[in-house]
Amino acid sequence: MTAHPISETVASLMPRAKAELTELVAFRSVADPAQFPRSECEAAAGWVADALRAEEFQDVALLDTPDGTQSVYGYLPGPAGAPTVLLYAHYDVQPPLDESAWLSPPFELTERDGRWFGRGAADCKGGFIMHLLALRALKANGGVPVSVKVIAEGSEEQGTGGLERYAEAHPELLAADTIVIGDTGNFRVGLPTVTATLRGMTMLRVQLDTLEGNLHSGQFGGAAPDALAAMIQLLASLRAEDGTTTVDGLTSDARWDGLHYPEGEFRSDAKVLDGVGLIGTGTVADRIWARPAVTVIGIDCPPVVGATPSLQASARAQISLRVPPGQDATEATKLLTAHLESHAPWGARVSVEQVGQGQPFRADITSPAYASMAEAMRLAYPGEEMQSSGLGGSIPLCNTLSALYPEAEILLIGLSEPEAQIHAVNESVSPEELERLSVAEALFLRNYAESKKA
Repeated sequence: MTAHPISETVASLMPRAKAELTELVAFRSVADPAQFPRSECEAAAGWVADALRAEEFQDVALLDTPDGTQSVYGYLPGPAGAPTVLLYAHYDVQPPLDESAWLSPPFELTERDGRWFGRGAADCKGGFIMHLLALRALKANGGVPVSVKVIAEGSEEQGTGGLERYAEAHPELLAADTIVIGDTGNFRVGLPTVTATLRGMTMLRVQLDTLEGNLHSGQFGGAAPDALAAMIQLLASLRAEDGTTTVDGLTSDARWDGLHYPEGEFRSDAKVLDGVGLIGTGTVADRIWARPAVTVIGIDCPPVVGATPSLQASARAQISLRVPPGQDATEATKLLTAHLESHAPWGARVSVEQVGQGQPFRADITSPAYASMAEAMRLAYPGEEMQSSGLGGSIPLCNTLSALYPEAEILLIGLSEPEAQIHAVNESVSPEELERLSVAEALFLRNYAESKKA
């Protein structure tokens, strides 16, 4: 780090940041009441609201969004005539998956090997702490030079669209000159990166029914249609032999022009086992940033322990389809639905339910705000220049905000670099990245305010 006063202030605030992130990670704020009590999300929302009030934010409110979750809003007025910047993060998290596979409890922030481990540490409770650090550093060094709106979403990971629908119904609430989405990440630790594109996403549940009830596999197996076998065959139709996504009517040959992702680095980042090949064709960047990708994220079927020799009458699966920029998520949903309905074997009865959708997004990285961010990152990461990359994940709110505020510049930064292992067991955040990105955000806000005066 340089000796810039902002850098020195952020460094002095890091012990407090760790204590606060410890408190925030402790909330089991998975926005699915079937897995964790709703009270966990409500408590996390209350913590975020209290943190904003402590920073003298006005109009702090818990917004009841249409999907039954709460987003937290606050407004910090800046100098007269100053531009308004919206800072975004989300406090809801992915479920911890197999808690026994964590090396430390998922909801207890634990320092190990120079990183802080815990569910949401990087995605995206750490993003909210990043915003707090940047604002505190500015307050300690002459004041916050812009008006700031903060919105912390409560259901981003579920993709149920609560905040999008709320923003559409209250378009004045999140209006801003520039929007900083603190939910992406650097290409790797120490390389300052803004995200130029996001894949969209559609989420479907498909159910197959073949029998009125389960049957003895010895008595009826070989002729009676097994719904679980039908489901396996249906899901296999979504990929070619090389693993390329094959949804009827959906193109899968786009190219990525930009930052290269060496295959060896990707294998290491993804922790691919020795001898196991990657799937798909083209460059790694083509496959993860520019092309659609289908994933079966859940199947309802009997567990191995306690299984009986039975033919299954029904089977259900949940499917995620990532949709790259240049393709429409609504059209992709129709194509995926039609594919599932037409490829079910043996005349199995098919029902498809959509449970989430978000459009892909492409940022204008030539806009003036990005010049302010590039300068800020140059100071926060001495010797490094800002890079731009794609992101295979989805942030549906970006397109909503882009549509509501077409003149606003949208920047995407964050803490979710490859070592963070977001959405997996043993998620972690690099405290050095938290520190440097907080410095970068503070300097960006200062640079941006100055650019608007020119």
